[in-house]
Amino acid sequence: MSPAPVTADKIMDKLVSLAKRRGFVFQSSEIYGGLGSVWDYGPLGVELKKNIKERWWRSMVHAREDIEGLDAAILMHPKVWEASGHVSGFSDPLVDCKKCKNRFRADDPRIKGTPGQPDAQCPVCGSKGTLTAPRQFNLMFKTFMGPVEEQAAVIYLRPETAQGIYVNYLNVLQSSRQKIPFGIAQIGKAFRNEITPGNFIFRTREFEQMEMQFFVKPGTENEWFEFWRSERMTWVEGLGIRPDKLRWHQHDKDELAHYATDAYDIQYEFPFGWQEFEGIHNRTDFDLSNHQKYAGKKLDYLDPKTNERFIPYVVETSAGADRTTLVVLCDAYREEEVGGAEAAEGGDQRVVLKLKPSLAPLKAAVFPLVNKDGMPELAHRICDDLRRHFNVFYDDGGSIGRFGITIDGQSTQDQTVTVRDRDTLKQDRVGAAQLVDYLTQKLAG
Repeated sequence: MSPAPVTADKIMDKLVSLAKRRGFVFQSSEIYGGLGSVWDYGPLGVELKKNIKERWWRSMVHAREDIEGLDAAILMHPKVWEASGHVSGFSDPLVDCKKCKNRFRADDPRIKGTPGQPDAQCPVCGSKGTLTAPRQFNLMFKTFMGPVEEQAAVIYLRPETAQGIYVNYLNVLQSSRQKIPFGIAQIGKAFRNEITPGNFIFRTREFEQMEMQFFVKPGTENEWFEFWRSERMTWVEGLGIRPDKLRWHQHDKDELAHYATDAYDIQYEFPFGWQEFEGIHNRTDFDLSNHQKYAGKKLDYLDPKTNERFIPYVVETSAGADRTTLVVLCDAYREEEVGGAEAAEGGDQRVVLKLKPSLAPLKAAVFPLVNKDGMPELAHRICDDLRRHFNVFYDDGGSIGRFGITIDGQSTQDQTVTVRDRDTLKQDRVGAAQLVDYLTQKLAG
C-alpha cells in the first residue's frame, strides 16, 4: 500500500527516537546528561555505517588499480596546519549574547540587526543591543603533547583527513610504484569545534570522513574533475537513494574554499532542507606546494614519459560517513499501513527502514513459529549456519532484518522454511539447505 505521509517538521524527532529505540544512534554520555553534538553508534548503527564505509572502500580502492589506501594518524606536526592554512584561516565569525550567554555564528539567519550594534536582537532571549561584535573563532581543537602545557607543545586534533594524505603523498608514490594520475583514499576521524552544531548526526564535533585525493598532471584537472563528479553521483545513487532527493550545488566565488578553483556539493533534501553530504573539489597544487615550502621537501613529480617535472594538481572527493548514514536513514524511513491476508500484523501501521539490502545492518531474522515440537532447535541450527555468511539474529519479533525466516511445523518434516521480505511482505518457501544461495542473490547489489 502507499506510504502514509510524514510531515517534515516531525520526521527528525521520529527518526532520532527510532534510532535510539532500535539501537542505531545514542546521545554520547547520556547518563550524565549528554555531550553536545557528540553521538555514539549502537549495535545496528555501527553495522550500517560500517557497511557504507566498506562499500566506499571497495569502490575506491579494491575496484580500481589507480588508488591506494592509507590510515594516517590523527595527531600531526603542528606545522602541517600552518601550511594548510588552518591555523590562520580555519575560523568562523562568533558573537555572544551578554545577557543569556548563548553563542552564535555571526551569519546566523535568526539574528535580527547587526551584531555589535544597538539594533541587534538575540534570537534566544530576544534582548536588543546585547550581541557582541563578531570575532574570529578557530574551529580546531587544541591539545598538548608532553607533560608540560606550554606553547611549544600545542598540537591539534585534525579538522580533516586530507592533510594526512598530502604529507604521505611521496611515501605512497614511492612505495606503491604508482604513476600520475593516481589517488590515495582514507577513512578516518576528524574534529571541529563547531559553534552551532545540530540536526542529529548531520553537524557534529567528532565525525568520520571518507576522502580520496586524486593527483593529476596540471592541465588535466578539469577532465578528472568531471570524471569524479560523475563517479561519485553514480556511487551515491547506488546506495538506493531516491534520485529526486539528490541534486548538485556548485559553489560560487563567495563559497569557494581558499584552496579551490571549483567545487560541487552533492546535496540531499533532508527534512530540514537541502544540505550537502559530499563534495568534489579542484584543489589545484595548493596543498603540495605549501607543504613543499613549509617542510623544505621536494614534492614535485618527474613524468617518466616526457621528463617533465611538475607539482601535481589534486581533485578531491570528500564524503561524510555520518552524513551519508543520515541520508540513508532519512531516505529509508517509511510509515505504512499494512493489512489483509498478506500482512501478519493484521492491518496496522508500521514504521520501517527500507534500507538497500546490502546496507541493512541485519540481513535476516530467524525465529520459530512456536517454542516447541523441535522448532527452536531447527531454528537455532539454521541461524548458526547463516551466521557464517551474514549478520543475522535469532528473535521472535524483530523488524530490522531484511528478511524474516520462520520455522514452522512443516519445516521439521521437509526442511523448508518461510522467507518473508521486509519491504514487500511477500513470502517464499525455501529449502533450508538453499537459504545461503537464496539470501546471497537477494542481498546482492
